[in-house]
Amino acid sequence: MAVANNELEKVIIQSVLEELAKKGMLSAKAKDHVMSAAIMDKPLTTANSSEEMVTFPSLDEMQISNPFNADAVKAMKKSTPARIGIGRAGARPKTMSWLRFLADHAVAQDAVFLDVSDEFLKQNNLMSVQSAVANKDEFLTRPDLGRRLSVEAVKTVSEKCEKNVQVQILIVDGLSSSAIEANIPDLLPALMQGLKSSGIKVGAPFFVKYGRVWVQDHVAALVNSDVIVSLIGERPGLGTAESLSAYIIYRPDASTVEADRTVISNIHKGGIPPAEAGAHLADVVKQILAAKASGVKFNQQK
Repeated sequence: MAVANNELEKVIIQSVLEELAKKGMLSAKAKDHVMSAAIMDKPLTTANSSEEMVTFPSLDEMQISNPFNADAVKAMKKSTPARIGIGRAGARPKTMSWLRFLADHAVAQDAVFLDVSDEFLKQNNLMSVQSAVANKDEFLTRPDLGRRLSVEAVKTVSEKCEKNVQVQILIVDGLSSSAIEANIPDLLPALMQGLKSSGIKVGAPFFVKYGRVWVQDHVAALVNSDVIVSLIGERPGLGTAESLSAYIIYRPDASTVEADRTVISNIHKGGIPPAEAGAHLADVVKQILAAKASGVKFNQQK
């Protein structure tokens, strides 16, 4: 098989070189030189060679050659995690900038496509139910199904969750499993402690797989809680794949609209630290309970 693959590679290389030569993009001498190298049996790497890890330069590091105003560029780079001041090679990004882009993009994809691990759910004592979505592909293409629980989940929540509590907390994977695993261990205990220390009755938090924001409305109808708090993984970006948001709503019903939800976003180590966010959320929930309103209506009462 190895011999066959090697021969196939040679045929492909030769075809590409001939096409380049026809278009005048490669001289005959250069074509012969590349082809002679390709047909050598010497492997590109040896059996005992090892791969080296690529180390990216710090984002704060100046990557522009001979900047007109280096101090201004440094000041801008400190003010944002955006990819500025990364320099270029001709019309293209530099190799390290391009590799970092690819690496960050891979991290973002993993956040979307990987599931929250069973081990994580067990460690955090979270019961798990699933939305009406069957799999990850359907979750990405049918957001409407992520807004309600599956038939089995409805039965589980109805049988196992405490009813008529003041606050019910949901952990929802949303579009980033990484956000859940990175933030919940610090955020959830701080939130629970803040609520319980104020004498607020809280139902046992549980996890919703393949969930969207609106799934909180379905849960609220089942448990009859005053407030639902959804801690949900947000769409990852190239700056971070670990951003989490909290969506809070008071007594949702069929007439609920997005403006009825209070949102605290940008919860991650580079934004609002998760433990700090938990304490802040507890205060916000107490205010919402007192106001008996959330979202725009809550803000109008301040």
